[in-house]
Amino acid sequence: MEIKNQFKYHFLFGFVLIFMNVFRKYVTLGHETFIKQFNIFGVVLTTTYFITFFSVYILNIKVICPKTLARKNLTYFFLAQISLFFVFPAIRYFLEEVVLYAITGFHNYSEQSRAFWYYVFDNSYYSLKVILFSTFTYLLFVFLKNKDKIYLLELEQQKAELGALKNQLEPHFLFNTLNVFYSELAETQPKTAKGIHKLSELLRYLTYEAQKDYMPLHREIKFIKDYMYFYEKRFEDNLFVNLFIKGDVGNQEIPSLMLIHFIENIFKHGIVNDPSFPAEINIEVTENHLNLKTKNKIAFVKHYSSKGIGRENLKKRLSLLFDNNYIFDFIENDVEYSTHLQIPLKK
Repeated sequence: MEIKNQFKYHFLFGFVLIFMNVFRKYVTLGHETFIKQFNIFGVVLTTTYFITFFSVYILNIKVICPKTLARKNLTYFFLAQISLFFVFPAIRYFLEEVVLYAITGFHNYSEQSRAFWYYVFDNSYYSLKVILFSTFTYLLFVFLKNKDKIYLLELEQQKAELGALKNQLEPHFLFNTLNVFYSELAETQPKTAKGIHKLSELLRYLTYEAQKDYMPLHREIKFIKDYMYFYEKRFEDNLFVNLFIKGDVGNQEIPSLMLIHFIENIFKHGIVNDPSFPAEINIEVTENHLNLKTKNKIAFVKHYSSKGIGRENLKKRLSLLFDNNYIFDFIENDVEYSTHLQIPLKK
């Protein structure tokens, strides 16, 4: 759900709430009493109440909930909600008993009722009302947003599966053929047989395993190494690409084929045979995150970002999967291109 649409719904909820409050007074007080109370001072007090209400509403829905509930910090969330029981009367007191009194000379509360704890207690009903209303509204928007995200992910998955089906030309036949070649060459040409075996594993991973949403990290890294193997065969001793892996690589899961985008770009658009400027691939695994950093010399002075269709698709996928809980940066100049990706690990 877009921000501008959220504003529209917030405005609508506010209008409905004000209308319901006026209608409740009309029903409970009756026509004559309602008209008598509908004076300048009554309108001003109603206005100050709703200014207080929507100030706390905005504070909760735009600051507290996103910084606590969205990050699953329930302790801070409950502490912040308790603080709102004091924030609401503080704002209302300032508007009615300080600002409004300075202008009109009238208090809304009597002197005894303005005692600190009584004033807080007397406003607790209204505080609870705005806290529950704003929290419910925030959770509603999160639910609708996640529902849209799940739908988009399912749609993307269906498209990917359809594309995979269109591109699969009898994979069993292909793998059987490769196995035949491997068996025939295993004794006479072991190096060629090894290449065929790796090619078979790479294609099998793409065709079957990588169709899942998430894959074990060690399988994704093996896929990268197999991919690089064929470039090592092609360039022989003229390939200068350094792969560094730091941390515990195990069964942590990441979105399938997420990392290959960065590796593929190095070989497709970078210079990988310059010993004075070797390309670098750094993978660091921490307890909760995966960090990938790449750096390579650009093959053409032409804008590297002109190849950015894949990058835009990657950013879209990252946003759908992780919302804002990821880092994806790149730096480009006339000589060098570097990237940084940080994503959460699924355990």
